[in-house]
Amino acid sequence: MACALHRRLLLLAAVSLAAAVFLFSPAAAVRPFVLVLSGEDFLKDSAAHPSLPSADSADADEWDDFADDTPAADPLLSPSSWVPLLDPTSPPTSSDEPDSPADALFVAGARAMLSAASDGDDVAFATAAAQIEAAAEAGHPGAQSALAFFSGAGMTRPVSRSRAFLLHKFAADAGDLQSKMALAYTYFRQEMYEEAVTLYAELAEAALTSSLISKEPPVIEPIRLHSGTEENKEALRKSRGEDDEDFQITEYQAQRGNAAAMYKLGLLYYYGLRGLRRDYGKAFHWFSKAVEKGETRAMELLGEIYARGAGVERNYTEAYMWLTLAAKQQHYSAYNGLGYLYVKGYGVEKKNLTKARELFELAVDNKEPGGHYNLGVLYLKGIGVKRDVIRACNHLLNAVNAGQPKAIYQVAKLFQKGIGLKTNLHMATMLYKSVAERGPWSSLSRWALESYLKGDVGKALLLYSRMADLGYEVAQSNAAWILDRYGDQTICMGESGFCTDTERHLRSHALWWQASEQGNEHAALLIGDAYYYGRGVARDYERAAEAYLHARSQSNAQAIFNLGYMHEHGHGLPLDLHLAKRYYDQAVEVDSAAKLPVMLALTSLWLRKNYADSYLVRFIDSLPEIYPVVEEWVEDVLMDEGNATILTLFACLVTVLYLRERQRRQVAAAANQQPPDGAPM
Repeated sequence: MACALHRRLLLLAAVSLAAAVFLFSPAAAVRPFVLVLSGEDFLKDSAAHPSLPSADSADADEWDDFADDTPAADPLLSPSSWVPLLDPTSPPTSSDEPDSPADALFVAGARAMLSAASDGDDVAFATAAAQIEAAAEAGHPGAQSALAFFSGAGMTRPVSRSRAFLLHKFAADAGDLQSKMALAYTYFRQEMYEEAVTLYAELAEAALTSSLISKEPPVIEPIRLHSGTEENKEALRKSRGEDDEDFQITEYQAQRGNAAAMYKLGLLYYYGLRGLRRDYGKAFHWFSKAVEKGETRAMELLGEIYARGAGVERNYTEAYMWLTLAAKQQHYSAYNGLGYLYVKGYGVEKKNLTKARELFELAVDNKEPGGHYNLGVLYLKGIGVKRDVIRACNHLLNAVNAGQPKAIYQVAKLFQKGIGLKTNLHMATMLYKSVAERGPWSSLSRWALESYLKGDVGKALLLYSRMADLGYEVAQSNAAWILDRYGDQTICMGESGFCTDTERHLRSHALWWQASEQGNEHAALLIGDAYYYGRGVARDYERAAEAYLHARSQSNAQAIFNLGYMHEHGHGLPLDLHLAKRYYDQAVEVDSAAKLPVMLALTSLWLRKNYADSYLVRFIDSLPEIYPVVEEWVEDVLMDEGNATILTLFACLVTVLYLRERQRRQVAAAANQQPPDGAPM
């Protein structure tokens, strides 16, 4: 990406003063948010809030994070989940009732759908969709959810947002969690926060309770397939699991007795990182080996494994021993585990809330975010301390900004119920959504990525599109990027057969727009470009300006530059050279990489202001039309390694010949200026 960018800047410097709109690298990822609140966001008399539970009230368990982590059921294994169809090792859904004909139809249709997407078989895909539709008519919630996905995307049927909504509503009412995600996202987009917050709260709770027994990690790494418009090769390389070269090197080092490599392998398996399946047994093996070799960091993880019974029989005495050893080695996060044991009275002589608070405070003093979360719960509930809601909020907010999922969930509940913080359903919805997206249904992204890495782009597109329907921004941008990059291949299923160019462009455009609404500045930029150049849609400068303004609100320097260019030329925005200069200057302030194009643009602006009707200005105005042709020629001809060498030598030869010719002419001119012999001086 950087290389292509450099080529464009060199081309611009060679042929133009201000011709191109794409000049500097767009951001590839959504900017992370940090929750910053002012005093106005806190309730002044929060201790007296009527909905605040007392420490001994009947509903106190709702707020007690120290309850046993034993969820009753795993949503991953719901009848409507696609995961058992993707993962042959998944256990069958536990049910006392035999499969109904609708169940059989749905499973057969869904399996055929995935196979058809892999094979690029539009006829088989239509047949599979018909089976799923038959199951939906029989009342199967998973089939209704899949059919809603088809209707919203325009697969094997016309696009119908209203029908998609209705089908998702039916499926959600029947308990389908994927449809609840889709429905919550629809409400969120329409700013119907009362409806959205209720659904997202339920989904966030399900996500937290299921993560401990799911085979998937509690946080699925959101891998972006692209960086700007180019494939994100480095991120994809690191996501190949056991096939990754770095993993194989680490494994080899661990097998040779390297303690640090053993610990790293344990972490990869414990959390299911970098494309690996979560495997507590292997994690326990490598942590134990690492401790034997003197790697003290593994002690804390062994304590956590014993406390949770993850891959081993639960043993709080062993947990206490390992956490104590880790704490003595100044691994401060172990204080959180020890505090938990004292709160519950597990593995210790008896409960000791004072000791627990002291341990959590030690964790906080050593900048361990988990300590903030645990202290927040203590002060919120008044467990072993005097209740202090404001203090609880401050601790929880610190944990939120450190990315603690349970803290995010608790703060969302505070915003929803107006406890300690003023009621803010919009904020509560966003926070619940971020937790809900960590649920087991996010495992589809793992299978989508695995399919893409294996070259099965059709299945990857289908799975990313399904996740896009559930509101995942990364999936929205990945699906849109696949549609744009692989547009000439038979992977996009349309209303009738494969997608037409128009269908593909419209679907890609809709996905980019959804991603831009969720803060993806690159997506907003691409939408602006689509309208500006008429790519897949009718050229519309005003809508292009609207998209660029949206990207500008996310501090995207390229969009700011584009707005300046549009003001300079009066495209979709009023002709205003002063405002154009202001945008150009702002682009440099946001991103120093814009310095060269902005310098050239300001030169163009000066020429336009002082020589409005000159030939040079008319030449500059014609450059946007010839620039794509020149850029393509540079990419295809000049930047070829062999051609570049030959052209460089040729340029050097021409330069030498030019300098020698100029020197010859200077000598000849000097000779002509000398007076003839005998002439008067």
